[in-house]
Amino acid sequence: MIDRIVNLPDERATQMLGMDLGKSLTAGSVLLLTGDLGSGKTTLVKGIAHGLGITDSIVSPTFTIINEYFSGRVPLYHLDLYRLTSAEVDDLYLESYWLGLEYELGIVAIEWAERLAHLPPEYLRLELTYDLVEGRIAKISQQQ
Repeated sequence: MIDRIVNLPDERATQMLGMDLGKSLTAGSVLLLTGDLGSGKTTLVKGIAHGLGITDSIVSPTFTIINEYFSGRVPLYHLDLYRLTSAEVDDLYLESYWLGLEYELGIVAIEWAERLAHLPPEYLRLELTYDLVEGRIAKISQQQ
């Protein structure tokens, strides 16, 4: 069920949504980001990082798979699963990030989250789409 739909007319609006999320999310929050290439997933994460107070340059972890940022009020773990199969994703044991088992509990933002075979028990899903009339749209739903 979609809890909220946000129109994002430009890149700045996408960053502002991310910033608002970054200011309100708590350690242990998981964001599942879905959308086509160029839909604004990384732009949204840049805003989240800014809202967390992270001053590092935020880049897409398409090739590194995971970028970790520790300079904000809580850590940000930015994952990009674009190049991986579901089986390869399973081998990464990503649960250790959102459960805080091997890593300090922080915010986990996962691009291309549809490749996850196992979802966390609680998460915020943000589906970024593009509409010819409305422009970019974020559909936000919470799973508890």
